[in-house]
Amino acid sequence: MFHRFYEGVPDALLVVDEHGQIVFANHQAERLFGYPPDGLTSLELELLLPERLREVHRGYRAAYALAPRLRTMGGTSASLIGQRRDGAQFPIEVALSPLQSDEGLHFLATVRDISESQRSRLAMVRARYDALVARVGQLALESGDEVEVIDQLPAMLAEVLGIEAMAVLLLPSDQEAFEIRASIGFEGGQKRFELPATGPLRAQIDGRAVIIEDLSIEPLAQREWPLGGATSGSLAIMPLPGRGRPLGALIARASAPHRFDHDARHLLQSVANLLSAMVQRRRTEEQLAHSHKLDALGQLTGGIAHDFNNLLTIISGNLQLLEIESAGRQESAELVSSALRSAAHGAELTGKLLAFARRQRLTPSAVHAQSLLHDLELMLKGTFGEAIRLRVECAEGIPAAYVDATQFDTALVNLALNARDAMPRGGEITIQASERWVTAEQASPELGTGHYVVFSVSDTGRGMAPKTLARAAEPFFTTKASGHGTGLGLSMVYGFVKQSGGHLLIDSRLGYGTRVELYLPVAPAVDTSVKPASPQQAAGAGELVLVVEDEPEVRTVAASFLRSLGYRVVTAGNAREALQHLQEESSIALLFSDVMLGAGLDGKELAHAARSLRPDLAVLLTSGYDAAAADAEADHAFEVLRKPYQREQLGLAIRRELHRKS
Repeated sequence: MFHRFYEGVPDALLVVDEHGQIVFANHQAERLFGYPPDGLTSLELELLLPERLREVHRGYRAAYALAPRLRTMGGTSASLIGQRRDGAQFPIEVALSPLQSDEGLHFLATVRDISESQRSRLAMVRARYDALVARVGQLALESGDEVEVIDQLPAMLAEVLGIEAMAVLLLPSDQEAFEIRASIGFEGGQKRFELPATGPLRAQIDGRAVIIEDLSIEPLAQREWPLGGATSGSLAIMPLPGRGRPLGALIARASAPHRFDHDARHLLQSVANLLSAMVQRRRTEEQLAHSHKLDALGQLTGGIAHDFNNLLTIISGNLQLLEIESAGRQESAELVSSALRSAAHGAELTGKLLAFARRQRLTPSAVHAQSLLHDLELMLKGTFGEAIRLRVECAEGIPAAYVDATQFDTALVNLALNARDAMPRGGEITIQASERWVTAEQASPELGTGHYVVFSVSDTGRGMAPKTLARAAEPFFTTKASGHGTGLGLSMVYGFVKQSGGHLLIDSRLGYGTRVELYLPVAPAVDTSVKPASPQQAAGAGELVLVVEDEPEVRTVAASFLRSLGYRVVTAGNAREALQHLQEESSIALLFSDVMLGAGLDGKELAHAARSLRPDLAVLLTSGYDAAAADAEADHAFEVLRKPYQREQLGLAIRRELHRKS
């Protein structure tokens, strides 16, 4: 009976009795499941399904047999997995209908192979996912602001995944709290929350993806989940990979369990990788732009310091000459002495400018943290008063840092005083020293790999807002009241540390205090500290000195100093005039030249040319521009006297050079 009606139908048809036994199968069914003619007859229907589904399907079939009329209109349809005779599995769609026959109640199963349609659906889903990844990548490349991309991400991902809630979380460098930068569908959650001790969010610190298939089976306690209650559905948390630790996470929540299949997870991870790359690129660009800005300011301040040093040389030099003239006249001597003190303060300010510009002269040596911090503690305790608690910590066995001891001591004092000023009502300052290795994963464009001694100064004061923190190392930027700071303290420390081959890091949050870390290179095994020369008599004995200086007033001051010290003087305004004097005056004993001479040869080139003419000639160079002075000292051929100089300093330097040549 069944054969006559069903052999011409293109679908695979199975007639099953009330016990689930196949009583008829058309040729299409036999071909679909790989059985020979009549090979399906008398088999249990569940043998055409994978073993894991058979028991479930028996229960479903038994329930249907009890009330078949409830499901006769149009039949019932369900997507299943079929299994061929050789064990191969494939997706099928089955429609069931009751069938009344002479032999009793039977059921007709219409079976269709939906492999191609399922593949098409998967292909369409993957195409949508790929299109979204491409769109996010394009936005990341075209957008000048990462905030714009982050704000659009939750809605875009929720739409393409067909889920209810999506959020982007970022984890600041202090690793203390997450920040929800953008979200959709999360109600009742906080915008900022502390990092929990356990749970799925804590796993992000280790860079692990977390997939919770069914929240009703694996509920999240409120203390572990600050984004609002979630008692059902499924959850996916994908880390935003970063250097050494994740930058944050993407969080997706669906109302249905088992919602995040392989393709959905791959999409979330791909978007997380793109977002992480964009955030890291922006941060690197900001760091480089900030570094270039500081370098440009450094070049500017270095040039200003050079001109200012020339002015100070003129002012200080004439005041020193006036001091000699006013000897014995108390009122005049006091006025001159006051003016000289002001000139000395100007020289200190210039030194700070050069420190920021990284163009000061440094004499690094092995500095041991324990002894340095011990002396610093004794000095600061008498300065801070009772309202400030000072804590100094230094681990045992820390290697020596390779740094200019005097400048470094000044830098630490600057940081300690800044910390004190940030706590007008008192608080605690902690100064620490530790040893640290920076690996390739931890390195950045500003901080290279290597072995460092890290000194830190932290306080419990007001802290800084992000905008203030971004400008903290800029010269002349200060939050102090007028007359209470030059704004050069932190910028001087920054320039000094960079010139020393290290790096400065500032971590500050408004209301939580500030921590400044100085990374300094470890000293080599041999201490290369410069030993000071012993003082000698400054006065001359009538020797002839050639003074070369392109600034007439500076040249006049230098000549006056030398004449007052007992030297004979001949002057020149440039290298060409100087070489002419050397050819004509064989009695010139010493060449005293500025390094920067304007057009033509500079002072270093002049010194080498002069030595070619007169190998026995003593040479002393001078400069108010530390970069030029450092370059002149690099070949160790000439001593360089820094401007502004004292009359006695000039006399002692000339005596050393004349003595060295004799």
